[in-house]
Amino acid sequence: MKINAVEIRPGNILEYEGGLWRAVKIQHTQPGKGGAYMQVEMKNLRDGRKTNVRFRSAESVERVRLDQRDFQFLYAEGDDLVFMNKETYDQVTLPRDLLGDAAAFLQDGMDVVMEMHEDEALSVALPDTIEAMIVEADAVVKGQTASSSYKPAILENGVRVMVPPHIGAGTRIVVDVYEQTYVRRAEG
Repeated sequence: MKINAVEIRPGNILEYEGGLWRAVKIQHTQPGKGGAYMQVEMKNLRDGRKTNVRFRSAESVERVRLDQRDFQFLYAEGDDLVFMNKETYDQVTLPRDLLGDAAAFLQDGMDVVMEMHEDEALSVALPDTIEAMIVEADAVVKGQTASSSYKPAILENGVRVMVPPHIGAGTRIVVDVYEQTYVRRAEG
């Protein structure tokens, strides 16, 4: 779908020079001389490259809509992750780096949303928060003030997070997947 450059918004997927790019930041500029333009910082969805492009306001660009499909994480095999389409039961294998740091939070059977373009998977979104078990937590140092006394802890997946002093090893907590931060103690 063609749109004018002034209609580009952060998060839009654009087809540019044969690749698919996500608009990250945009800035509309109207210089004193010459025509207005959009300065767009974009990230390539296939290889992660970033670029800055200046589009004239009247210029049109191709906006791409990605299909969002429900998948389930099955298992990891080396550096590959295997997912199953929840409607068709087809399996898709993707490289671990497509998920970045969030890959550490995948759990067997976890539901994820995959963004696809013409049956090619471009991104995988995990739930914003997950429950995880703390396997190791530092002891509280007496005399620390309560306000800044978060201590390091290691989760069952090997990720380090900072937790309040009353949280110890063996405790299940809720963790923000993308910020890798403690949210609250898990219930139950």
